[in-house]
Amino acid sequence: MSRIELTEKKYKRVITILSIIIPLAVAALFGINLRKLGFDVEPLRFLPPIYATVNGITAVLLIAAVIAIKNGKKTLHERLNTLAIICSVLFLVMYVAYHMTSDSTTFGGEGFIKYLYYFILITHIVLSVIVIPFVLVTLMKAKLGKFTEHRKIAKITFPIWLYVAVTGVIVYLMISPYYV
Repeated sequence: MSRIELTEKKYKRVITILSIIIPLAVAALFGINLRKLGFDVEPLRFLPPIYATVNGITAVLLIAAVIAIKNGKKTLHERLNTLAIICSVLFLVMYVAYHMTSDSTTFGGEGFIKYLYYFILITHIVLSVIVIPFVLVTLMKAKLGKFTEHRKIAKITFPIWLYVAVTGVIVYLMISPYYV
């Protein structure tokens, strides 16, 4: 086995572990409300517009990264995608922190808008879990210099990640009138 194959094997192991641990950790932490456990913590009510903005920034960075690579600006493409990953991690940390200190907000819309909201929310959540290994594999292929494979997987990763980022903003805009 070549050095690159060994490195890729190690990356794949880490990607598998992260793709399982991240959603499980988020689900576990999402279910913990520090205030209900007796901790005297102030609800972090200021976070939802911030993490929604971070999702919007992620979407802009992803689009800019595609434009950069189509214009042959490889270094810019790499930097924009790195920033998009950082934004996604920041979003996740803020999202978990908010839900660990605040009660869940119930969507108050009725009729068609309620079904639309839940469709967007459910697809957003499901795809946010699915996109994790795609992002990591796409990154790994680039880091290993396997650009043909990188491009192939990026064509799947990009629209899923963009959908997750954009629908994160939409979910926030739809639920924000019902925050307490």
